[in-house]
Amino acid sequence: MPPAPGQLVLFQFPQTDKALGKLRPALLLGKLPGRHGDWLTCMISSQLHQFVEDFDEILSEDSEDYLSSGLKVPSVLRIGRLAVMDGAVFVGSIGDISGIRLARIKGKLAEWLVQR
Repeated sequence: MPPAPGQLVLFQFPQTDKALGKLRPALLLGKLPGRHGDWLTCMISSQLHQFVEDFDEILSEDSEDYLSSGLKVPSVLRIGRLAVMDGAVFVGSIGDISGIRLARIKGKLAEWLVQR
C-alpha cells in the first residue's frame, strides 16, 4: 500500500554514531509538493510524560482508533516534533489513525503556525 496521510509508518531512527538504530513509528501528515517523495511526519513516543497539554494527542487503549493504529502501547503523537522524511526510508506501515484525529492534529498545527 502506498504511503498516505494518517498512516503510521516505521523508519530506522539513526544513532549519533551513524549506525542504524531501532525501528520507530511516525505519523504521516502529508506528502510535500515536489518530485522528491518527501513527507511531513510527526514523531510518536511511548513516553507519555512528554505529552504537551492542549497540543499533542494521546492514543490510549480506550481511543477508538487505537487498535487500527498498530501501536503496541499507549503513545503520544508529538505534534511539536516534526520531521521531513524521504518516503524511501519508510520500512512499512503498521496502521492508521482516524480521519477525525488527523484533521484535529493538522488543525492544531495550522492554528499554532498562524499564531506565531
